[in-house]
Amino acid sequence: MQQNGASQRPNGHRRSILDLAPLELECMNALWPLGQATVREIQDVVSASRPRAYTTILTIMDRLAHKGVVARVKSGRAWVYRGNFSAEQARESAISQVVRHFFGGSAEALRAHLAGHRAEIAPVSPAAQDAAARKPRPAARSGAPPPEGSNIDESLL
Repeated sequence: MQQNGASQRPNGHRRSILDLAPLELECMNALWPLGQATVREIQDVVSASRPRAYTTILTIMDRLAHKGVVARVKSGRAWVYRGNFSAEQARESAISQVVRHFFGGSAEALRAHLAGHRAEIAPVSPAAQDAAARKPRPAARSGAPPPEGSNIDESLL
């Protein structure tokens, strides 16, 4: 999977962080602050809000590994998982997708919506969306360039 939370996988894997099921995203939200964790550690975080069986979390983490969302290594009898992209990269990718698909590619229209103002949103053709996706983007504000193959739009920050 690409390092930005979105992928164009020919084998049918999910193509977007927005496509994760609620429990998959909940597990990722438990994993990201930990950096890397075992199923038991992820279960402890997730179960703080709603108890979940160890086997449920194990199944979810296995699915996320098969989708390429997480990497895992065997450590003794347990798997240790880490995200293949950061929470910040996932958020930026998700916001970029929302802007593109719900706000005609206009970050200003999203800002207006969040401020409670109605904004006219002109539909954007698929060709215009493709052209915008290919447009060079500025480097992240931290000074570091976005990851290779990134489609994260730093202008949304």
